[in-house]
Amino acid sequence: MAIITSIINISTRGMCDVHDITPQVDKILRDAGLDSGIICVFVPGSTAGITSIEYEPGMVNDLKKAIERLAPSDMPYDHDARWGDGNGFSHVRASLMGASFSIPFSGKKMLLGTWQQVVLVDFDNRPRRREVVIQVHGE
Repeated sequence: MAIITSIINISTRGMCDVHDITPQVDKILRDAGLDSGIICVFVPGSTAGITSIEYEPGMVNDLKKAIERLAPSDMPYDHDARWGDGNGFSHVRASLMGASFSIPFSGKKMLLGTWQQVVLVDFDNRPRRREVVIQVHGE
């Protein structure tokens, strides 16, 4: 059993900025040289999330609209009253999405569905430089 940890860095615009990171995760898996196991994709911080979607413009827009309905950016949040940074909505959104996503792999390939990509979503209210931790567990 081997565990390989890699980091990818992504510049984001914030405000529900969605990035397809599937190619970077796939490259890390290929470079790891492992045949089967699981990949954990994790974003440190409390204002971004990781999930999977069909990464195409319509679905990206649908996701953004759904997130806005769940945790509107234009309402008061207690976090904002305490800290004054105006990003309470981003913390709520990130907690709903989650900070990590796991993908099984076999035959040196991720077992994603045909139209399934791994995405980073930055919910913060400003541009950020995000680190994404990719950990490959396998043999």
